[in-house]
Amino acid sequence: MITAGVDVGAATAKTVIVADGEILSYAVTPTGDSVARAAEGVTKAALELAGLSMADLRFIISTGYGRNVVAFANKAASEIICHARGVNLLIPAARTVIDIGGQDSKVIGVREDGTVSDFVMNDKCAAGTGRFLEVMAGVLGLDIEEMGPISLTSEEPCPISSTCTIFAETEMVSLRADGRTREDLVAGIHRAVASRVAVMGRTVGYSEQVVFTGGVAKNLGVKNSLEAAIGLTILIPEEPQIMGALGAALLARGELSSLA
Repeated sequence: MITAGVDVGAATAKTVIVADGEILSYAVTPTGDSVARAAEGVTKAALELAGLSMADLRFIISTGYGRNVVAFANKAASEIICHARGVNLLIPAARTVIDIGGQDSKVIGVREDGTVSDFVMNDKCAAGTGRFLEVMAGVLGLDIEEMGPISLTSEEPCPISSTCTIFAETEMVSLRADGRTREDLVAGIHRAVASRVAVMGRTVGYSEQVVFTGGVAKNLGVKNSLEAAIGLTILIPEEPQIMGALGAALLARGELSSLA
Protein backbone atom coordinates (compact mmCIF):
# COMPACT_ATOMS: atom_id res chain seq x y z
CA MET A 1 0.00 0.00 0.00
CA ILE A 2 2.30 2.75 -1.32
CA THR A 3 1.08 6.34 -1.09
CA ALA A 4 2.58 9.79 -1.54
CA GLY A 5 2.18 13.26 -0.10
CA VAL A 6 3.17 16.32 -2.13
CA ASP A 7 3.58 19.61 -0.27
CA VAL A 8 4.11 22.60 -2.55
CA GLY A 9 5.08 25.65 -0.53
CA ALA A 10 6.12 29.13 -1.56
CA ALA A 11 9.83 28.34 -1.32
CA THR A 12 10.14 24.56 -1.62
CA ALA A 13 8.27 21.53 -2.89
CA LYS A 14 8.43 18.28 -0.94
CA THR A 15 7.29 14.73 -1.66
CA VAL A 16 7.27 11.82 0.78
CA ILE A 17 6.65 8.22 -0.27
CA VAL A 18 5.13 5.97 2.40
CA ALA A 19 4.51 2.22 2.50
CA ASP A 20 2.36 0.84 5.32
CA GLY A 21 3.09 3.82 7.55
CA GLU A 22 6.87 3.79 6.99
CA ILE A 23 8.82 6.41 5.04
CA LEU A 24 10.40 4.91 1.93
CA SER A 25 11.92 8.11 0.56
CA TYR A 26 11.52 11.85 0.31
CA ALA A 27 12.80 14.74 -1.78
CA VAL A 28 12.92 18.52 -1.37
CA THR A 29 13.46 21.00 -4.21
CA PRO A 30 12.96 24.76 -4.76
CA THR A 31 9.47 25.58 -6.01
CA GLY A 32 10.79 28.00 -8.61
CA ASP A 33 8.50 29.72 -11.09
CA SER A 34 6.17 26.78 -11.79
CA VAL A 35 4.21 25.01 -9.06
CA ALA A 36 3.11 22.23 -11.41
CA ARG A 37 6.64 21.58 -12.65
CA ALA A 38 8.06 21.62 -9.11
CA ALA A 39 5.43 19.14 -7.89
CA GLU A 40 6.11 16.76 -10.73
CA GLY A 41 9.89 17.05 -10.45
CA VAL A 42 10.09 16.53 -6.69
CA THR A 43 7.75 13.53 -6.88
CA LYS A 44 9.84 11.91 -9.62
CA ALA A 45 12.95 12.52 -7.50
CA ALA A 46 11.38 10.82 -4.45
CA LEU A 47 10.19 7.91 -6.58
CA GLU A 48 13.65 7.44 -8.07
CA LEU A 49 15.17 7.30 -4.59
CA ALA A 50 12.68 4.57 -3.65
CA GLY A 51 13.18 2.65 -6.89
CA LEU A 52 9.54 3.18 -7.84
CA SER A 53 7.47 4.76 -10.61
CA MET A 54 4.23 6.77 -10.64
CA ALA A 55 2.36 3.58 -11.46
CA ASP A 56 3.34 2.17 -8.06
CA LEU A 57 1.53 4.92 -6.16
CA ARG A 58 -1.95 3.88 -5.04
CA PHE A 59 -3.08 7.29 -3.75
CA ILE A 60 -1.60 10.79 -3.73
CA ILE A 61 -2.63 13.77 -1.60
CA SER A 62 -1.34 17.27 -2.27
CA THR A 63 -1.05 20.05 0.31
CA GLY A 64 0.50 23.48 0.72
CA TYR A 65 -0.39 26.71 -1.04
CA GLY A 66 0.02 25.04 -4.45
CA ARG A 67 -2.02 21.96 -3.62
CA ASN A 68 -4.77 22.64 -6.16
CA VAL A 69 -2.29 22.79 -9.04
CA VAL A 70 -0.95 19.25 -8.56
CA ALA A 71 -2.83 17.60 -11.41
CA PHE A 72 -1.70 14.05 -10.63
CA ALA A 73 -2.95 14.12 -7.02
CA ASN A 74 -6.11 12.21 -6.13
CA LYS A 75 -7.10 14.71 -3.48
CA ALA A 76 -5.96 17.95 -1.80
CA ALA A 77 -5.79 18.56 1.96
CA SER A 78 -5.10 21.47 4.30
CA GLU A 79 -1.48 21.88 5.36
CA ILE A 80 -2.64 22.39 8.94
CA ILE A 81 -4.08 18.88 9.10
CA CYS A 82 -1.10 17.41 7.27
CA HIS A 83 1.52 18.99 9.53
CA ALA A 84 -0.22 17.72 12.65
CA ARG A 85 -0.46 14.21 11.23
CA GLY A 86 3.14 14.09 10.06
CA VAL A 87 4.57 15.31 13.36
CA ASN A 88 2.36 12.87 15.25
CA LEU A 89 3.95 9.91 13.47
CA LEU A 90 7.53 10.90 14.27
CA ILE A 91 6.98 12.56 17.67
CA PRO A 92 3.76 11.13 19.18
CA ALA A 93 4.18 13.21 22.36
CA ALA A 94 3.96 16.48 20.40
CA ARG A 95 1.08 18.70 21.46
CA THR A 96 2.15 21.95 19.79
CA VAL A 97 3.64 22.47 16.34
CA ILE A 98 5.30 25.72 15.34
CA ASP A 99 5.75 25.80 11.57
CA ILE A 100 7.59 28.67 9.89
CA GLY A 101 7.84 28.52 6.12
CA GLY A 102 8.76 30.92 3.37
CA GLN A 103 5.53 32.91 3.28
CA ASP A 104 3.58 31.99 6.40
CA SER A 105 3.86 30.83 9.99
CA LYS A 106 1.51 28.62 11.99
CA VAL A 107 1.02 27.40 15.54
CA ILE A 108 -1.00 24.17 15.71
CA GLY A 109 -2.42 22.35 18.71
CA VAL A 110 -2.21 18.56 18.24
CA ARG A 111 -4.26 15.89 19.99
CA GLU A 112 -2.90 12.48 20.98
CA ASP A 113 -4.36 10.92 17.83
CA GLY A 114 -2.69 13.46 15.54
CA THR A 115 -5.78 15.55 14.82
CA VAL A 116 -5.84 19.33 15.16
CA SER A 117 -7.28 20.83 18.33
CA ASP A 118 -6.74 24.48 17.33
CA PHE A 119 -4.49 26.60 15.14
CA VAL A 120 -3.55 30.14 14.19
CA MET A 121 -1.84 31.22 10.98
CA ASN A 122 -0.09 34.30 9.65
CA ASP A 123 -0.25 34.40 5.86
CA LYS A 124 -0.93 38.10 5.31
CA CYS A 125 2.37 39.63 6.38
CA ALA A 126 6.00 38.61 5.82
CA ALA A 127 7.00 39.36 9.43
CA GLY A 128 7.54 36.10 11.29
CA THR A 129 8.28 34.13 8.12
CA GLY A 130 11.23 32.89 6.13
CA ARG A 131 10.76 35.75 3.70
CA PHE A 132 11.41 38.24 6.49
CA LEU A 133 14.70 36.50 7.23
CA GLU A 134 15.64 36.52 3.55
CA VAL A 135 15.05 40.27 3.29
CA MET A 136 17.10 40.95 6.42
CA ALA A 137 19.90 38.66 5.21
CA GLY A 138 19.98 40.68 2.01
CA VAL A 139 20.33 43.93 3.94
CA LEU A 140 23.35 42.50 5.75
CA GLY A 141 24.86 40.88 2.67
CA LEU A 142 24.56 37.37 4.12
CA ASP A 143 23.40 34.01 2.82
CA ILE A 144 20.39 32.95 4.86
CA GLU A 145 22.21 29.76 5.91
CA GLU A 146 24.84 31.91 7.66
CA MET A 147 22.39 33.64 9.97
CA GLY A 148 21.93 30.87 12.56
CA PRO A 149 25.61 30.28 13.36
CA ILE A 150 26.39 34.02 13.33
CA SER A 151 23.61 34.87 15.80
CA LEU A 152 24.87 32.35 18.36
CA THR A 153 27.96 34.52 18.96
CA SER A 154 25.95 37.65 19.79
CA GLU A 155 26.56 39.32 23.15
CA GLU A 156 23.82 41.96 22.96
CA PRO A 157 21.03 41.32 20.45
CA CYS A 158 19.65 44.49 18.88
CA PRO A 159 16.06 45.41 19.67
CA ILE A 160 14.07 45.30 16.41
CA SER A 161 10.78 46.97 17.26
CA SER A 162 9.13 47.10 13.83
CA THR A 163 6.77 44.26 12.92
CA CYS A 164 6.55 45.42 9.29
CA THR A 165 9.26 44.04 7.01
CA ILE A 166 9.78 47.37 5.23
CA PHE A 167 10.07 49.36 8.46
CA ALA A 168 12.29 46.68 10.01
CA GLU A 169 14.61 46.95 7.02
CA THR A 170 14.91 50.69 7.61
CA GLU A 171 15.53 50.06 11.30
CA MET A 172 18.28 47.57 10.44
CA VAL A 173 20.02 50.08 8.19
CA SER A 174 19.92 52.65 11.00
CA LEU A 175 21.28 50.21 13.60
CA ARG A 176 24.08 49.19 11.26
CA ALA A 177 24.96 52.86 10.75
CA ASP A 178 25.14 53.21 14.55
CA GLY A 179 27.93 50.62 14.57
CA ARG A 180 26.04 47.62 15.92
CA THR A 181 27.79 44.34 15.15
CA ARG A 182 26.55 41.92 12.53
CA GLU A 183 26.16 39.24 15.21
CA ASP A 184 23.93 41.47 17.35
CA LEU A 185 21.87 42.53 14.34
CA VAL A 186 21.18 38.95 13.28
CA ALA A 187 20.35 37.88 16.83
CA GLY A 188 17.93 40.81 17.03
CA ILE A 189 16.26 39.68 13.82
CA HIS A 190 15.79 36.19 15.23
CA ARG A 191 14.30 37.57 18.42
CA ALA A 192 11.88 39.69 16.38
CA VAL A 193 10.69 36.65 14.41
CA ALA A 194 10.35 34.54 17.56
CA SER A 195 8.45 37.27 19.38
CA ARG A 196 6.02 37.69 16.51
CA VAL A 197 5.29 33.96 16.32
CA ALA A 198 5.15 33.48 20.10
CA VAL A 199 2.57 36.25 20.52
CA MET A 200 0.52 34.95 17.59
CA GLY A 201 0.41 31.45 19.09
CA ARG A 202 -0.92 32.50 22.48
CA THR A 203 -4.47 32.02 21.25
CA VAL A 204 -3.66 28.33 20.72
CA GLY A 205 -1.40 28.00 23.76
CA TYR A 206 1.87 26.13 24.12
CA SER A 207 1.69 22.61 25.54
CA GLU A 208 4.68 20.31 25.67
CA GLN A 209 6.02 18.69 23.67
CA VAL A 210 6.63 21.60 21.25
CA VAL A 211 7.95 20.70 17.78
CA PHE A 212 9.42 23.22 15.31
CA THR A 213 8.96 22.49 11.59
CA GLY A 214 9.46 24.21 8.25
CA GLY A 215 12.58 25.49 6.56
CA VAL A 216 13.22 28.11 9.25
CA ALA A 217 13.51 25.29 11.83
CA LYS A 218 16.99 24.67 10.41
CA ASN A 219 18.03 28.03 11.87
CA LEU A 220 19.27 27.31 15.40
CA GLY A 221 19.20 31.00 16.27
CA VAL A 222 15.45 31.20 15.66
CA LYS A 223 14.92 27.97 17.61
CA ASN A 224 16.80 29.32 20.63
CA SER A 225 14.87 32.60 20.46
CA LEU A 226 11.56 30.75 20.31
CA GLU A 227 12.48 28.68 23.36
CA ALA A 228 13.26 31.88 25.28
CA ALA A 229 10.01 33.50 24.09
CA ILE A 230 7.68 30.64 25.10
CA GLY A 231 9.70 29.27 28.02
CA LEU A 232 9.67 25.68 26.75
CA THR A 233 12.12 23.26 25.14
CA ILE A 234 11.56 22.76 21.43
CA LEU A 235 12.26 19.62 19.40
CA ILE A 236 13.17 19.66 15.70
CA PRO A 237 12.61 16.60 13.47
CA GLU A 238 15.61 15.29 11.54
CA GLU A 239 14.15 16.82 8.36
CA PRO A 240 11.74 19.54 9.47
CA GLN A 241 10.65 20.51 5.96
CA ILE A 242 8.82 17.29 5.11
CA MET A 243 6.20 17.12 7.88
CA GLY A 244 3.38 18.39 5.67
CA ALA A 245 4.20 15.98 2.85
CA LEU A 246 4.55 13.12 5.33
CA GLY A 247 1.16 13.89 6.84
CA ALA A 248 -0.39 14.04 3.38
CA ALA A 249 1.08 10.61 2.52
CA LEU A 250 -0.35 9.18 5.75
CA LEU A 251 -3.77 10.69 5.02
CA ALA A 252 -3.55 9.14 1.55
CA ARG A 253 -3.05 5.75 3.18
CA GLY A 254 -6.19 6.36 5.23
CA GLU A 255 -8.15 7.30 2.10
CA LEU A 256 -6.98 4.15 0.38
CA SER A 257 -7.98 2.01 3.37
CA SER A 258 -11.47 3.53 3.35
CA LEU A 259 -11.88 2.57 -0.29
CA ALA A 260 -10.90 -1.05 0.31
